[in-house]
Amino acid sequence: MSQTLRLCPSSHRISNIPDILKHCSNKILHLVYIVPLNYNSMLYVLNHLAAPCLYSQDEMDSTPMVSSLLNKLANYTNITQGAVEHEEAESEDGIQRVTGPQMGTFIGVFLPCMQNILGVILFLRLTWIVGTAGIVEALAIVFMCCSCTMLTAISMSAIATNGVVPAGGSYYMISRALGPEFGGAVGLCFYLGTTFAGSMYILGTMEIFLTYIMPNAAVFKAETGEPTGMQNNMRIYGTCCLVIMTLVVFVGVKYVNKLALVFLSCVMLSIMAIYAGVIQSAIKPPNSPVCLLGNRTLQNSRFDKCLKTELINNVTTPTQLWKLFCEGGIENATCDEYFTHNNLTEIQAVPGLLSGVISDNMWGHYGQYRAIVEKEGQSSERASDNTNDISYYVLNDITTFFTLLVGIYFPSVTGIMAGSNRSGDLRDPQRSIPTGTIMAIATTSIIYLSCVVLFGACIEGVVLRDKYGESVKGTLAVATLAWPSSWVIVIGSFFSCCGAGLQSLTGAPRILQAIARDGIMPFLQVFGHSKSNGEPTWALLLTAAICEIGILIGSLDHVAPILSMLFLMCYLFVNLACAVQTLLRTPNWRPRFKFYHWSLSFLGMSLSLSLMFVSSWYYALVAILFSGCMYKYIEYRGAEKEWGDGIRGLSLNAAQYALIKLEEAPPHTKNWRPQLLVLLKLDSDLGVKHPRLLSFTSQLKAGKGLTIVCSVLEGTYMARENIKAAMAKEKTKGFCHVVVSSNQRDGFSHLIQSAGLGGMKHNAVLMAWPSNWKQAESSLSWKNFIETVRETTAAHQALLVAKNIDTFPTNQDRLAEGTIDVWWIVHDGGLLMLLPFLLRQHKVWRRCKMRIFTVAQMDDNSIQMKKDLQMFLYHLRLDAKVEVVEMHAGDISAFTYEKTLVMEQRSQMLKQMQLSKTERGREAQLIHDRNTKSHATLNDKATPTSDRVHMTWTKEKLSSERNRHREAHMTVRDIFNMKPDQTNVRRMHTAVKLNEVVVNKSQGAQLVLLNMPGPPKNKGGDENYMEFLEVLTEGLDRVLLVRGSSREVITIYS
Repeated sequence: MSQTLRLCPSSHRISNIPDILKHCSNKILHLVYIVPLNYNSMLYVLNHLAAPCLYSQDEMDSTPMVSSLLNKLANYTNITQGAVEHEEAESEDGIQRVTGPQMGTFIGVFLPCMQNILGVILFLRLTWIVGTAGIVEALAIVFMCCSCTMLTAISMSAIATNGVVPAGGSYYMISRALGPEFGGAVGLCFYLGTTFAGSMYILGTMEIFLTYIMPNAAVFKAETGEPTGMQNNMRIYGTCCLVIMTLVVFVGVKYVNKLALVFLSCVMLSIMAIYAGVIQSAIKPPNSPVCLLGNRTLQNSRFDKCLKTELINNVTTPTQLWKLFCEGGIENATCDEYFTHNNLTEIQAVPGLLSGVISDNMWGHYGQYRAIVEKEGQSSERASDNTNDISYYVLNDITTFFTLLVGIYFPSVTGIMAGSNRSGDLRDPQRSIPTGTIMAIATTSIIYLSCVVLFGACIEGVVLRDKYGESVKGTLAVATLAWPSSWVIVIGSFFSCCGAGLQSLTGAPRILQAIARDGIMPFLQVFGHSKSNGEPTWALLLTAAICEIGILIGSLDHVAPILSMLFLMCYLFVNLACAVQTLLRTPNWRPRFKFYHWSLSFLGMSLSLSLMFVSSWYYALVAILFSGCMYKYIEYRGAEKEWGDGIRGLSLNAAQYALIKLEEAPPHTKNWRPQLLVLLKLDSDLGVKHPRLLSFTSQLKAGKGLTIVCSVLEGTYMARENIKAAMAKEKTKGFCHVVVSSNQRDGFSHLIQSAGLGGMKHNAVLMAWPSNWKQAESSLSWKNFIETVRETTAAHQALLVAKNIDTFPTNQDRLAEGTIDVWWIVHDGGLLMLLPFLLRQHKVWRRCKMRIFTVAQMDDNSIQMKKDLQMFLYHLRLDAKVEVVEMHAGDISAFTYEKTLVMEQRSQMLKQMQLSKTERGREAQLIHDRNTKSHATLNDKATPTSDRVHMTWTKEKLSSERNRHREAHMTVRDIFNMKPDQTNVRRMHTAVKLNEVVVNKSQGAQLVLLNMPGPPKNKGGDENYMEFLEVLTEGLDRVLLVRGSSREVITIYS
């Protein structure tokens, strides 16, 4: 392929360059392109012409050019928390152009955070909090909450500048930093917090509307001090408001975004009116009279003059206030005793900044439910009659205490995630998010702290504690301070709450949609769908339904603590995520924001947790329980996601530390538990041959300790997934390890030697008995088995061999009754007695009883043995029945003699067959050597004689060669005339006798555990060893042969 590429400036333009480029990869092409010399044209030609001519198309698909990659990264955009996921414009030539992010720090982060932080609590509850808690404690509440959000903002800034944060804000940051389990659980808390924030803003809107704008619109008339009527009105109007807002969000959410600046202007104007009112009060305090009877605050909505009587035309006439407390005329009136004994006093609601009222509001004035709001220091005479009507006084609608105020105030400092949620709209999010968020928190903290001091310095205490402004003719308490008019605050706070409610109903569905689209919670998948323009319809409907639940509560004071819990949970995990990432020092943790430290994150996490329990301990427990349930649900049913989270890194660090500590010293006997290496065999389809072996493993381990399930393959690595699937089906918790080896013997040897890591190495090997070893054409199965026995013994590891493994119970079976019989022939370190105890911890074997049998010889005292064994079991805290079986050394029966003879004859015939195969192989090799003799002669001439190899015969080699020749010339007649070896006869006699005793006692047992004899040192008797084990376990259904590791595994000490 030869090509010529020439770029030269010109006014000519080639219109169909891509069509010409199609021929580049398969034809010899000489082209001269005359194109405008600008960056875009050069980039296009270089990406689409020069590269394909040098590299193949497949290679280009997998590894794009560097210039193309940089172009995509530079124009990266993501889904924002707005109306449309991508604002795309179609040009006439069909090329889509994505509008780039344009907002800076002030517009994109600072103002949205200000709008979300300042709101309903500032206008409706802050004055009441100052009056109830006092300036000192109110400052403490504001300082704690603002400190919590400032520390969280520092942690959030570090996370947000460690990469691009798409929509979802807090959810995305936590899930990618702490994993899908924590991310999903806290993401739901963030979603519910945003949803209940909508409920709180709607309730605040309705409270302003029904209390301060149109009190006559109430459907239910609320009696003084009884909140039921007011709550019913809030529920009715709140539901109607929710329906309207939901329709607005559903139909035209873009108008909500455009009106955001209007709503923010209302907030700013209201705050400016407050500060202007403070300045005005220092110059000329406003006239807002408050009427006191004695020291009790009266509702002045039912009278116009703070007088008992007034002089009209020289006639003393009772006032409207007189008629509230008295019946009849002045001469024969029957009046309330407290009204009679106390005088009326009129004070100003706003004495002014320089009045000195700050000293009276310095400390708290907490009260009980339906307690009268009283002015301290005012003279009053108590009435003896306690049946007085108190409906004309200003009353507390709830019992107040410090922790309640913390829970009510905290929602006023939330909203710090608004900037991170809009990261896709920012020109430089790495710089704007930290700067804008921290500036917004600092600004709002100054506003809140100054408002606490100014409210306490300007407004009378009884007016501050008057939550609904009943003492100032139903005027909002903070509005009495505003300048030029109280309506600035009322109207401003009304539209502020409306805007905040609409923003919550806009943002919450998108958070839910982000969670659903991640696929970590299957039951939320339906909420990931959206309309063609990206609007999450189903998520909006669910959000409206949950928001209605908050509205049905009917009280802003009761919804606010719920909101506090949910956001505090979210902030807690943001701080945790930053602390974990900082302490782990993961390579990908490179935030551009440098002013963070793990101690600050830990302090923010501790403060969030403390505020949760301070504000409401039962709500805190519910929030933690909810998050825990969601965590376990995602862990159990959720989709597996690998996001490179910090919890995985934390697990790796903890595992490394634990492994190093475990390797420092061997485990004590009290801590010994079987760490199993399970040797699996696979069938021809790479399926697990004995899945019941995995069932038995899970029953023996019950998920505790180390389990390594492994297998050896010859030439392929594809069976690992099959083994993991079988482990999952049998509920076996452990690790899967597949080794590819030239033969299974070497593979199992490598696994026994090298499986595990550090202190987490196996100390026991579990395998299945080679059931068809007699019928197998090859002797590899039983030879591999015996070699495994030898290697585990040499490695000082325990060996468990399950015979008839396919008859063992599955994890779904329940053994109703029966016994687990232990035949303790030789001492193995106590493993035989520990295994039944471990098995009985599992529900499959839980109802089985444990029996221990031991064998006594003729010279043993069986009675004393039984007593000693019972005492030993008592100290071991094992509940088992003990039985001593006496075995008499009788004469060797003809059956035993004949069985031994058949065994040896079979062994000799197998050797003969093996020798025949060897001889045939040698003959074939001899023929091959004769055919290549001439070539070998030529090679010998070219090779010096000094390179010849000389065989050295030792004594052992000479003896083995003579035995081989003797066995090779043994005829069939010699085999049938042979006599059995006396050693084998004695061993067979012992096996038969012991088998008779075991079958007699344990034939009906659910499981029989036996000491496994060791293999012979001389490998010539390996096949006889297999026969002995067959005779020993003959007639038994389920058998577990156990060979100890030569160390104690159970102790009587605590």
